[in-house]
Amino acid sequence: MNFLFSHPADFVAMAEPAGMKPKRILVTGGTGLVGRAIEKVVADGEGRPDEEWIFVCSKDADLTNAAETRALYEKHRPTHVIHLAALVGGLFKNLKYNLDFWRKNMHINDNVLHSAYEFGVQKVVSCLSTCIFPDKTTYPIDETMIHNGPPHSSNFGYSYAKRMIDVQNRGYFEQHGCRFTAVIPTNVFGPHDNYNIEDGHVLPGLIHKVYLAKKNGTALTVWGTGKPRRQFIYSLDLARLFLWVLREYDEVEPIILSVGEEDEVSIREAAESVVEAMDFKGELAFDTTKSDGQFKKTASNGKLSRYLPDFQFTPFKQAVKETCDWFNVHYAIARK
Repeated sequence: MNFLFSHPADFVAMAEPAGMKPKRILVTGGTGLVGRAIEKVVADGEGRPDEEWIFVCSKDADLTNAAETRALYEKHRPTHVIHLAALVGGLFKNLKYNLDFWRKNMHINDNVLHSAYEFGVQKVVSCLSTCIFPDKTTYPIDETMIHNGPPHSSNFGYSYAKRMIDVQNRGYFEQHGCRFTAVIPTNVFGPHDNYNIEDGHVLPGLIHKVYLAKKNGTALTVWGTGKPRRQFIYSLDLARLFLWVLREYDEVEPIILSVGEEDEVSIREAAESVVEAMDFKGELAFDTTKSDGQFKKTASNGKLSRYLPDFQFTPFKQAVKETCDWFNVHYAIARK
């Protein structure tokens, strides 16, 4: 497989041999956490000779704009799409701009899916989030429960926009026979994440905090009690699962991509894993005056494990170590 670089945001893996009719796989949001992970696993040997991979980002097209989205499809003529692009933000941004998150993500998703329909794309795999699930629910959460009640009020705009992808997928299938589906990953982490302490997710935020505490010789203070539990999935494991969904998963109904319930990790355990991986020797303290947030959001990976009972997830501590090593090396260019 040859790799051609037109510019950093548009990485194309050309298919061989020339006689085969390749799949042309367009990845939106291709320079983010998951896009970079898919790019890496494809480059490291998971790509197939009949697949041509095209990774694009916001510099290539404004997906909130229907004409620009159509032009992107016209240029690349994809047969398959992995749709990762979204307007995302942390708790504070969501609270302040729920309408903006709703409108912009609705535009992005409608443009990407409708252009896929118009250009005869064979399959679209979109990326949802566990935040779409009802706020008041029973655990573990599974794929049948998405629409059972309102999501948490803090980010209702983003959550409802993501839920609508599932509604659109069903509509395109029932009305036009399109094979559009979606995956729901739990807490993703890995290289190329957003390590912003104020506005990033818990694990990359911890990694950045430990880096600074070690550099400045200060104590590490983690907000909350450390007791809440989360299911973390390494971005490279998620990338391998995305390839399986693209190639093998034929349902329109979404599928949760997650480690098992037994692999839930407390925030304290996550912090201790980062401390160990970064070889931090200072004090670890928990500021219990700060809110813990939701105690747990346990998702069932029963559907995934029925399809792929032998899938091997990277051990959590190993994945954290690899992510910390990447952050240490790429600190100057990491998003933060």
